[in-house]
Amino acid sequence: MNLEKLKQAEYWFLNKYPNGFSHPEMAAIGKKHKVDKMIALTQESFVKKNFRDTSDILEHMIKIVSRSSMVSVFEKPKFKSFVNGLEAKQKNALVGGLKEQLHGDQQKGFEKILDIMKIGKMAKWTLISICPVYFRPQEEVFVKPTTAKGVIAHFELESLLYRPQPYWTFYEEFRSVINQMKNEVDPSLSPNSAAFTGFLMMSLAAMSDL
Repeated sequence: MNLEKLKQAEYWFLNKYPNGFSHPEMAAIGKKHKVDKMIALTQESFVKKNFRDTSDILEHMIKIVSRSSMVSVFEKPKFKSFVNGLEAKQKNALVGGLKEQLHGDQQKGFEKILDIMKIGKMAKWTLISICPVYFRPQEEVFVKPTTAKGVIAHFELESLLYRPQPYWTFYEEFRSVINQMKNEVDPSLSPNSAAFTGFLMMSLAAMSDL
């Protein structure tokens, strides 16, 4: 990690937006993305006892993907059609994977979801990381391909090898590095992990203009 570049990004952001994401302009953006509402919806929808009802979990997965401002508008209807078109056994496997991802063996859950997503060519970083980042907003990370690639290049995260198809090792290492980076800057830049990666994304364009 290039700590100097991270500190430059921090300086730029706090100079432009004093108090970080508490700044009125940033707070307005946060309201637009309805992050708090999405977090509440996800945490309420995916409590462990709810996983007894496969149909209910699938409906909430679709709802969260559909309502999220972080997921591409092109992916939303495709995801809904994909989930509704799965066979009963595949639906059970998808729900079982999400349960593991949120409440059990994360790697096992991640890979189980990935296997189901591959069936419909829906194995997308955004789709596999969206529910966890709302469920545990401080610990998990949202992987947006353009942002991830830009962050890796700009901040010289040499241990990370991005690939278009999701794989657990990258997610685990990307999450670890992002959480390390959060500890190096002012807490106002990371009210949650999604906001922090948003800060990094915004800083990339600004730093390239300097």
